Amino acid sequence: MYLHGTSKINAKGHLEIGGCDTVDLKQQYGTPLYIVDEALVRQRCREYMDAFKQSGLTFQVAYASKAFCVMAMCRLVEEEGLSLDVVSEGELYTALQAGFPPERIHFHGNNKTLDELEMAISAGIGCYVVDNFTELHMLQAVAAEKGIAVNVLLRVTPGVEAHTHEFISTGQTDSKFGFDIGNGSAKEAVELASGSLNLRLLGVHSHIGSQIFEVEGFELAIERVARFASDVKETLGVVFKVINLGGGFGIRYTGDDQPLQVSQYVKAITDAVKKHFAEVYAQIPEIWVEPGRSIIGDAGTTLYTVGSTKDIPGVRKYVAVDGGMTDNPRPALYDSKYEAMLANRGNDPHEETVSIAGKCCESGDMLIWDLELPKVNQADLLAVSCTGAYNYAMASNYNRIRRPAVVFVKDGASDVVVKRETLDDIISCDVIPERISKQPSFK
Repeated sequence: MYLHGTSKINAKGHLEIGGCDTVDLKQQYGTPLYIVDEALVRQRCREYMDAFKQSGLTFQVAYASKAFCVMAMCRLVEEEGLSLDVVSEGELYTALQAGFPPERIHFHGNNKTLDELEMAISAGIGCYVVDNFTELHMLQAVAAEKGIAVNVLLRVTPGVEAHTHEFISTGQTDSKFGFDIGNGSAKEAVELASGSLNLRLLGVHSHIGSQIFEVEGFELAIERVARFASDVKETLGVVFKVINLGGGFGIRYTGDDQPLQVSQYVKAITDAVKKHFAEVYAQIPEIWVEPGRSIIGDAGTTLYTVGSTKDIPGVRKYVAVDGGMTDNPRPALYDSKYEAMLANRGNDPHEETVSIAGKCCESGDMLIWDLELPKVNQADLLAVSCTGAYNYAMASNYNRIRRPAVVFVKDGASDVVVKRETLDDIISCDVIPERISKQPSFK
């Protein structure tokens, strides 16, 4: 397993993260356990901020909270000077409860409800990324009722498809997201928004996919957005002050992944903006981006305890852990690949090939196929790397399994940022109607 950030094998042969021995973390907090390397998260935030500062352009870096949204994470990225991207009332509420400045919150989503829009307007958030005509009219009506004007970006689809898993490519023409540039709906939306007294059109938003390892898709999208900007300037007299280029910057999960450095992504983007928008505007617009996975992804590690095994001679050896698709559904959803190691035996040589099974009552609950490990024993600790993004965020209570705790580790200190669910938490929202007898009947 590749060791990210502050991870290392200590003198005891144990995996150590943020100066904390994972064997000790297991004893203190139990497993499954999400462990977040706080120093690495802060490093990634600073890499984005520093790279954009070097470009000389005006910018905003907004953390895409859908990757991992808890109050401590909102507070951390706020400390690092980032803005915040939310896509639901739950994410917005989390951010507000954490004390995140509402003027630095951007609200995304393809089906915002009236209640969500009213909640966001009442909070005074900084910008709405409008996704469709229904939302455009709803937001206009709510803002007009309150007698205010709100900042908006229009999400457009530039017809660029990133080279990623088909389920997470969103910039192509056939997408549930955004106004299409090619069929004219994006231009119609610009005309409507710019003509509204209650919508302050800042510019456009474009997002072409996720887990992207090259810059060509971003460059092509920027070229097409610049061409669109030129068209609306000439025909509608509208000038975009902000161009939001979304996120999707890839990270390393396994040795097959070859992501670029943050600085390389940023330089390619800013160079393309300078090149194409210099032909359109006298002044280059402000650039916004929304990294999520690339800030939190490789900073996360999930720690499990090994339980049962099943050895099928000549076929496969299954090793089951005390978690699975409830805390990491990505392998089941996307066939995602991960690396792992025995955290309590970090220096032991590999002796066998095993497949890591989860504990859910599903044949598809497999975390890793064909993993090289030392001879695995019951109660060994398995550490799966790069689980910071879309693991806790997508976790469930399937089979009524409790969701794990989350701890931040840094400089030898560990702090719980999400408590482990209790059995009472599992039934906390259950209600038995009066018409259903509270006494069992066996008639």
